Amino acid sequence: MYSQRGVTRRLELLLDVLLTECAFICAYFIKRHLPMGSYGGLTVTSNYSLLLLLITITWYVILDFVSHRSSYRSKLSVSIFRNVFYLVSTCTVILVLCMYAFKISDISRILIFIFFTLDVLFLYTSRWIMRQIIMSKWNKDIYYRYVLIIGSRTTARELIQMIANHPETSIQIVGCVDLYQEDVGNTVCCDVQIIGTMDNLRDILLNRVIDEVLIAMPMNEINNSEWYLSLINTFGITIRIIPYWYIRKYMSLQPDTHNFQIERFLSEPALVLSTTQEKEDVLILKSVMDYILAAVILLITLPFFMIVAVSIKLASPGSVFYKQLRCGQYGRKFYVYKFRTMVKNADKMQNSIVAYNEADGPVFKIKKDPRIIPYIGSFLRKVSLDELPQFINVLRGEMSIVGPRPAIPDEVEKYELWQRRRLSMKPGITCTWQIQPDRNSILFDQWMKMDLDYIDNWSFWLDIALMLKTIPAIILAHGR
Repeated sequence: MYSQRGVTRRLELLLDVLLTECAFICAYFIKRHLPMGSYGGLTVTSNYSLLLLLITITWYVILDFVSHRSSYRSKLSVSIFRNVFYLVSTCTVILVLCMYAFKISDISRILIFIFFTLDVLFLYTSRWIMRQIIMSKWNKDIYYRYVLIIGSRTTARELIQMIANHPETSIQIVGCVDLYQEDVGNTVCCDVQIIGTMDNLRDILLNRVIDEVLIAMPMNEINNSEWYLSLINTFGITIRIIPYWYIRKYMSLQPDTHNFQIERFLSEPALVLSTTQEKEDVLILKSVMDYILAAVILLITLPFFMIVAVSIKLASPGSVFYKQLRCGQYGRKFYVYKFRTMVKNADKMQNSIVAYNEADGPVFKIKKDPRIIPYIGSFLRKVSLDELPQFINVLRGEMSIVGPRPAIPDEVEKYELWQRRRLSMKPGITCTWQIQPDRNSILFDQWMKMDLDYIDNWSFWLDIALMLKTIPAIILAHGR
């Protein structure tokens, strides 16, 4: 999880090459078309298309060879500029040598200088913008990874110190869990405290946002350790075991949905146990697709937003949008946005009609809910277009287009332990349950099993298929 991701580096590399090509094209037009006196104009005999191809190949190879990307958060602007200047200078020197080797002549030295200057400017600006975006989001809860450490001795202290020495990471240590009650409250290292014992682990996982659990003590020192591993996996939380490797019994009993692999946690080797098949490179593409599609859909549907807003205002007093607190990945709280389809203060009226609830489990659904705004509210719910503003949540990074539906916190508190694992993936606008013709008649446990099946068998193409199946579900008005 914390190693450099191949697809991320490749996307960054392609962006650099595209910006470099833009810099050359701009330099070409500046030299040829802008009034520069005796320094303006270009000869028509030179093959600048061939030169652009040579630039593309040179920059791609050199930038791919050099580990040119490091944390934006840890770098000062002057350091970023120095790094970019060094890279572009290196690439330009190699370009000139290649031009000499391939006998590419009659190339304007002023053009090369303009190109060099623009390329440094473009690449530095892209890195500076990326750094500003990352830094602006760094203090938001959704961009942190919350880690609970089991153990408080030498290995745990080394891990805590290592994390403290890498402030560029997004890791936040929730605390340590150890074996003895008398140690609770003690400080382990770097202001990290022991917040409970193994007996308190279940309550800690239920009441705190935990993305990963690091086990930094010998497994054979934990009584009934296999049970605790199963408990953590029940929540869908990734486990990283820092050697000692005493988990042979648990590995021999692994179900098919559990994934075991060796990764590095910063500089330390760790065995990763995950209930989801972590295909990180493809998950990055899923996020990219989410942001692009969300932006396009919101732009296309902007006129529809205006029509719906006017209709809601005319039909019922109150705001156009309705926001409700929901649980996101691993229990993160966020407000989900919808078009308001119920009368004002509908939430306060729920207790008076709770006896009419037709759904089993912790959810609340009524076939003919008296709180729904006539006509416009019923229509939006039927075709599920009341959820269109949730693409704003996608742009905010709180939701995905496809994923388990975001649950209300009160409902999550009533989940059985095995149902908590549906929170291990970012919630979505559509899902397997959403496209079912009889979705409102599906039993709650069956709904949960659909979500867990999606998590266990997730793939990029499964998301595409569910998106395509959502279209007829909207047209056929399966909503309520």
